[in-house]
Amino acid sequence: MSDFATMAQTISVWSLPVITAITLHEAAHAWVADRLGDDTARRLGRVSFNPIRHVDPFGTLLLPAVLVLVGSPFVFGWAKPVPVAFHRLRNPKRDMIWVALAGPGINVALAIAAGLLLQPVGQLQANGVTLWFWETLKAAIFANVLLACFNMLPIPPLDGGRVLTGLLPNHLAWRFAGLERYGLLIIIGAALIVPLIARELGYSFNPLAAVLTPMFQVVHQAILILTGWA
Repeated sequence: MSDFATMAQTISVWSLPVITAITLHEAAHAWVADRLGDDTARRLGRVSFNPIRHVDPFGTLLLPAVLVLVGSPFVFGWAKPVPVAFHRLRNPKRDMIWVALAGPGINVALAIAAGLLLQPVGQLQANGVTLWFWETLKAAIFANVLLACFNMLPIPPLDGGRVLTGLLPNHLAWRFAGLERYGLLIIIGAALIVPLIARELGYSFNPLAAVLTPMFQVVHQAILILTGWA
């Protein structure tokens, strides 16, 4: 198979799972926020399955491309953050947690659904179409688990940071929430800058991968066990 054909096949297998994972992740945030009292996202059209409404030029397109180019062990990104006016939620501190968990929660649900669908697809007659479905479902498990784990890192404004903010006592929560202005810099530093510096010094060290890898392996293995594949 030529390099072009290999690349085209990879894109065809991964595009649908990744777009679906990102779109439903953001739509879930918007839907739960709307149900809990804040209609900001709904009024802005973010309770939507249209991926164009959720694409972030940097997080969805540029950062994943850069990670591929630098040989990162994990390629990840994010969509345009869903606007949530937390003070409009019925119980802001508690409901912030539910809004944050909605995104990773739908990704875990999608990964489980893909795992369950592998069984009937595996029983179909083997051909090019069924093989494509098989590989796409495996990609869906991988993409959704990775997106869920990445977003649950306790760094604001990621979902894990929001959850931790909601769980902390008020006097600590507002201080921790103040890190949000530096969150993107922390993520870029851990994903790109530190590994590049380490490489120049003759070391192989990626702090983001060091944290994400065990998280991913645990959740991925749990889903395979739950769906009967491990």
